[in-house]
Amino acid sequence: RSTLILVPTIDLMHQWYAQLLTAFPGTEIGLLGGGSRDRSPILISTYDSAAIQIESLGDLYGLLICDECHHLPTEFYRVVAEYSIAPYRLGLSATPERSDGKHQDLDLLLGKEVYRQTAADLAGSALSPYRVEQIEVKLSDEELSRYHELIAERDRFLRSQKISFGSIDGWQKFIRASCRSTEGRRAMLAHREAKEITLSTNGKLRILAEILDRHYPESTLIFTSDNATVYRIAQSLLIPAITHHTPVKERHQILTHFREGTYNVLVASQVLNEGVDVPAASIAVILSGTASPREYIQRLGRILRKGKADKQAILYELISKGTSEERVSARRRGDMPEEDRSGSAKVIQLPIRYGETVDRSLKVAEADSERKSPNNDGDLRY
Repeated sequence: RSTLILVPTIDLMHQWYAQLLTAFPGTEIGLLGGGSRDRSPILISTYDSAAIQIESLGDLYGLLICDECHHLPTEFYRVVAEYSIAPYRLGLSATPERSDGKHQDLDLLLGKEVYRQTAADLAGSALSPYRVEQIEVKLSDEELSRYHELIAERDRFLRSQKISFGSIDGWQKFIRASCRSTEGRRAMLAHREAKEITLSTNGKLRILAEILDRHYPESTLIFTSDNATVYRIAQSLLIPAITHHTPVKERHQILTHFREGTYNVLVASQVLNEGVDVPAASIAVILSGTASPREYIQRLGRILRKGKADKQAILYELISKGTSEERVSARRRGDMPEEDRSGSAKVIQLPIRYGETVDRSLKVAEADSERKSPNNDGDLRY
């Protein structure tokens, strides 16, 4: 059967291409997207390129494969499935559910779900065994005081406007209301500053340095939700970084060096959440993220690829104690079990002080942002 394969990113398109060339030597395989405009019996395309050219593609392929198929139900992408005459269809996703409920449209666009497995089910067989360690980070007294002050200012405005973040459209209402008055703009600025405190507290960076030291020279991925923290970590610890601003050629070069072991640590914002194949990575550190279970599972997935036979993947999740990050973490990890087994959550209570004699497998730096690092100058080095 002639086959059209849809992927969300250029990186993933090239990964599919390399794998298919190995699996089907001598077969004509083409690309659509990123400057390529092939027409071949097996065509790998980005969702964007396929949606734009679907009128000329729809009657050419008998098998439609949608990788990361949770993208398909959007108004722009769904036309690919609607215009395609392919009688055979396959959708692949580790995170099919969508917050807007449109994942239910996949039954119509692709067909009924026929197979499902969780990461825990596959750990140790198709995927590497793994564990999750959740670390509570204590803010400094100054940071915590400022955080509560900012949240109080924001919440006063929310109450005055009768806005609740618990409602589906609460955030959108806050954005609209914040544009209409000086008080609203102050409330939005307070919200952003409070978020910055939780995202990049000095305590998190000190713990990060300790984790990197503990696992050196294992391949480690660091995830944040904002570019500012990415660049701060990159400059402080001399670590290569990838954001959406990174040119494609440079991104490819960095990932190649990481896969080959030239770089053993890489920091990124959200651009590596989905579809990037880095089987060498065994350690991931989430410094910050959204409440989306999809993002959480995707980040975990970056370290679950089979690499060495004895690979043991570890995901560290750093959470600012006494802040909204605790609720955000609970929401994105709502379905994770508490038992200490492969694929479970393990909570490490802090502080454990620098220099304290402890089992190396459990040693974590103190999260108190006022405490100096071991070199006594407060710098972060690696």
